[in-house]
Amino acid sequence: MLVNPLHAAEPVPPIAPSPYLPTSRRFLNAAYIRVEDIPEVAYLAPEQRAFVERRSATARAANGSADLLDRDASWRAKSGALDLVFSVQRPWARQRLFELFCEREGESLTRFASWCALAEHFGATTGWPAWADDPDHPEVERVVDSLADRVDFYRWLQWVADEQLGSAQHTAREAGMTVGVVTDLAVGVHPAGADVWALGPALAHGITVGAPGRLQPARPGLVTAALAARRPRGDRVRAVPRHPAYGAPARRRPPRRPRDGPVPAVVHPRGQLPVEGAYVRYDHEAMISILLLEAHRAGAFVIGEDLGVVEPFVRDYLAGRGVLGTSILWFEADDGEPRPPEAYRELCLATVTTHDLPPTAGYLAGEHVRLRDRLGLLTRPLAVEAGLAEEERGRVLELLHERGLLPAEPTEQQVVEALHLFLARSPARLLGVMLSDLVGDRRTQNQPGTDQEYPNWRVPLTDGEGNAVLLEDLPGNARARSLAARLRGVG
Repeated sequence: MLVNPLHAAEPVPPIAPSPYLPTSRRFLNAAYIRVEDIPEVAYLAPEQRAFVERRSATARAANGSADLLDRDASWRAKSGALDLVFSVQRPWARQRLFELFCEREGESLTRFASWCALAEHFGATTGWPAWADDPDHPEVERVVDSLADRVDFYRWLQWVADEQLGSAQHTAREAGMTVGVVTDLAVGVHPAGADVWALGPALAHGITVGAPGRLQPARPGLVTAALAARRPRGDRVRAVPRHPAYGAPARRRPPRRPRDGPVPAVVHPRGQLPVEGAYVRYDHEAMISILLLEAHRAGAFVIGEDLGVVEPFVRDYLAGRGVLGTSILWFEADDGEPRPPEAYRELCLATVTTHDLPPTAGYLAGEHVRLRDRLGLLTRPLAVEAGLAEEERGRVLELLHERGLLPAEPTEQQVVEALHLFLARSPARLLGVMLSDLVGDRRTQNQPGTDQEYPNWRVPLTDGEGNAVLLEDLPGNARARSLAARLRGVG
């Protein structure tokens, strides 16, 4: 089960929708906590239990709609219930487990919890007094001391989230999953977040990091050489695979580099496009070594996101270090011709699509071209882009016909299933199926190059008719069962 980053979000609204813009990569998003599963809920008084149930019903009702997700409303409902459960006296054994967790996480946890308490105190994550931007300022220490109970609350949230993530992984493995939960590691953090507050001078401020190429992402949080002295890189990576027994922090696209120097990252002044940036070199040997060391300690494997914007050297280097690559069907081509499945790499995760592209049903219908046209992102006329997209799809479908994977007049569902069966014939170690492809969703989850222009990361899962699909609906979904059965037959 490959999931988006579970990194910490803002402790107070407004909450950034993107899981790739966290306040901290070291800690978890408390919004994922299932309140009802916290053991101390059993010790609530009847009126308190009723309060929690009312909050839960309010949040659950919002999930049954195909309307855009409202994380702020959901967190308000959940945080009130969590406050109540936190106030319950914990049994001695549970309290001791909490204390051991705090001891293990040490100063990093204390700083993160202090930042959360300050954000709650000021009512926002920005606009603080100038002195509050320095975690070592005497006034910060005084205010944090006065908020000791809230600091403890945010420590407790991390303990509960950590416990429940571990429980999820244990349940997955006990149910027969050979891998279980695979997590993702965001390339950067929010410029006004906890990690930036805690690391301070070790970060390069006023610039963002991205990558040139097809998707052109831009994310904040470039790390400078000063980080070597404070050793946070291993700290960030170490937190990702703690519970997933084989969970993989997925590194974002290592950019192109000359063979005679360290790998460069693309940086640019905040607010500028990635293509207007410049290269800054970093020590890839050290970074990959830290990554692999922490993965080895956790019993994890690593997947690198190398989606066609890297030199062959990068793929060869990562493969030589035992890092899996990422192959997206639409990007795998030689001189414009789709690559046959037997030509795919073995050390890779192969998927038909990705969260930065529309679901496969939408891609087949050309939704990505029309959407980019509506948003003013096309660099060529709509007719030209639509024609090129049609040619690309036509070449892939022709190959599917040649391989006997499609009937003469296939339905949309048959094409989606055939694309996955096509990848199943490759030697790729891992085959990924997007949740959206299981149910026939068409709406794009994330449109690169946009912020407020498109509701990124707020689009709930729906079927082909636009009806909301919940996790509990999947076992009975005919389309999901059909695709799963066909892939199971291949295995």
